[in-house]
Amino acid sequence: MEKHIKLFLEFLQDDKKLSNNTLQSYRRDIEQYKDYIQNNKINYLKVDGEDLQEYLKKLQEMGKKTSTISRNLASIRSFYQFLLRIKKVKHDPTDGIQSPKVEKKAPSVLTSKEVELLLEQPKDVDLKGTRDKAMLEFAYATGMRVTEIISLDIDDVNLNEGYVTCNSGKKQRTIPIGTMSLKALKEYIEEARPVIIKDENEKALFVNTNGKRLTRQGFWKIIKYYKEQAHIAKDITPHVLRHSFATHLLQNGADLKSIQTMLGHSDISSTQVYVQFQDPELRDIYKKSHPRA
Repeated sequence: MEKHIKLFLEFLQDDKKLSNNTLQSYRRDIEQYKDYIQNNKINYLKVDGEDLQEYLKKLQEMGKKTSTISRNLASIRSFYQFLLRIKKVKHDPTDGIQSPKVEKKAPSVLTSKEVELLLEQPKDVDLKGTRDKAMLEFAYATGMRVTEIISLDIDDVNLNEGYVTCNSGKKQRTIPIGTMSLKALKEYIEEARPVIIKDENEKALFVNTNGKRLTRQGFWKIIKYYKEQAHIAKDITPHVLRHSFATHLLQNGADLKSIQTMLGHSDISSTQVYVQFQDPELRDIYKKSHPRA
């Protein structure tokens, strides 16, 4: 089994070109499955649907979340489809096994007042405060993912025209920057960043106090610090700012297609989650009235 797992992971890496994070997720799921198979003395090449149902039940008993069990099944399914491909099994034992339904939760969002309170916290009285103000304003103004924000270079921002070009992900996208964010960003770029950076060749837009590109962890810590300063009880992460950006746009009349473009969602169904939790009364009316609801 070890040999086939190794071949499977190599296939995912070389042929499917999966990212390292996704690859590690597959590895963890399959290794956990391997332990169960070996501990119960089951031949992995002769596994049937009943064996797999028992394994999923075991995960449930261990207190695993529905989303985790669903992901585990998806990983095992991919593994057996690979074994089928290389003719090591004659059928896929996961065939016919339904994934447990994962309930879509409403994205955690801040109210407009909470956003205002958070963005008021960084004071542009020193270099760090100027950077932090620009960064928080920017995160809420663009709705970009944290990895996209920290990956930005100084040349990706057009201050004169008021937009940022995001090059990460499958497609390049251009996102407008609001007036307040633009003002804070301009102040940071012109007054704070040149002093913070130690190397004039540094391309990163947002840098840490050592003048190097800011990390994911660094960004999270900054948000956590200002959340505590603002005495906001809700858990605030960079992704919560992204959800808030989308929700507030929708509440103020922006259309879904535009929001999808700005968020960089390849499928509009990912954007529709924001509509789903907007107005319960509206949903009820829709369900009662629409002939295909």
